[in-house]
Amino acid sequence: MVIAWWAALLGLLLAIGLILFRVNPVYALMFGAIVGCLVGGLSLAQTTDTIVKGSSGVMGTIVRVIAAGVLAGVMMESGAANVIASNIVNRFSDRLAILALALSTMVLTGVGIFIPVAVLIVAPIALEVGQKMHYSKLSLLVALSGGGKAGNVISPNPNTIAAAKGFNVDLSQVMIADFIPAIVGLIVTVILATLIKNRGEFVADTKKFETKTQADLPSLKTAIVTPLVAVVLLLITPVGDILGIKSLASFNLDAMYILPIAGLIGAIAMGQSKKFLVYMQKGLARMTDVVLILIGAGAIAGLVSVSNLPQKVVEIVQASGISGTFLAPIAGILMAAATASTSTGVILASNSFSKSILSFGISGTGAAAMVHTGATVIDQLPHGNYFHVTAKAVDMHFKERMSVVFWEMLVGLSMTIVATLMYGNLF
Repeated sequence: MVIAWWAALLGLLLAIGLILFRVNPVYALMFGAIVGCLVGGLSLAQTTDTIVKGSSGVMGTIVRVIAAGVLAGVMMESGAANVIASNIVNRFSDRLAILALALSTMVLTGVGIFIPVAVLIVAPIALEVGQKMHYSKLSLLVALSGGGKAGNVISPNPNTIAAAKGFNVDLSQVMIADFIPAIVGLIVTVILATLIKNRGEFVADTKKFETKTQADLPSLKTAIVTPLVAVVLLLITPVGDILGIKSLASFNLDAMYILPIAGLIGAIAMGQSKKFLVYMQKGLARMTDVVLILIGAGAIAGLVSVSNLPQKVVEIVQASGISGTFLAPIAGILMAAATASTSTGVILASNSFSKSILSFGISGTGAAAMVHTGATVIDQLPHGNYFHVTAKAVDMHFKERMSVVFWEMLVGLSMTIVATLMYGNLF
């Protein structure tokens, strides 16, 4: 049975409204899915089947996200992420401080650290730089957040995994496809942060910042082992395809294996093998909220999949006269804004609209790249945790944090435009 588009839209809007009123996003998404199914005419049993089927559809993503928890746990709990960030900043001159800060969060998110965690790691360094160079908090947070967004689209993070799974392509293909948009995002971030470095509130001269002592941290050479192994293993298959080397092209090792292997090798290289089980446990704990969100997103995607909402959206796009290509970035932008989450936005956009997007002749990799970059445009709204975590990281009040949203949007939009020009078959 296919339910009416308005019932699916009602369920989606209800879920968004509940999230805005600070209801737990998992329950909000599931409740919205249930109401949409029932209003659309499904029985209680059919509604249950739809929710279960939708949630089971994200299990492939969930398995890979859990695997990513091993890598994230090793990088964060061992101090490897701190070492990488501080070394990047220290190796740049004061004149290039903003570039160093943006690059730090880009690299951290690029190697698998969650973007809010990456901002928290680099924030004390950024505040010290801001105090020394007399840069505004607005400029500092734009540098951190923009760099994080750029790294987020080329990382083995849940959002990239979701984009790859949603369009049935390899994780490494999406990471490679988003590389040029990510570089553009980094450049735009540095330009914007530099332009506003004297605008807004400044870091107090008397404020002190806590950082880990060097004795608690691994060396840079051992800290980079984990991300280096992960990147090399992820790129073996696509490099083999490009070079025409069959032995490499057939090396189809999934991220489910690669990310834990990289974490284990990194822990051994840092001399922390005895703590590996602890790192695994803490990494898994950090993924719990993400996994639950993905289940909720799967439920609402199940509702949309049994409705004619995707077909209606395609009809609207065709009637408007604009290229169907734009459905991919628009879906990513709207779904991420609705949930204030890159990962959830990508899940909803790809699971609900993938068939419609691909029907316009776009490749799976291109569609994933456009949806993925689109989800970074306005995913930092107040009904999500990223907004509040990053505000606290730089000691910024609500009104000033809201002013950062515009500049973050420009960074995400720049990446989306580049991805759309590259993969949208516009010419």
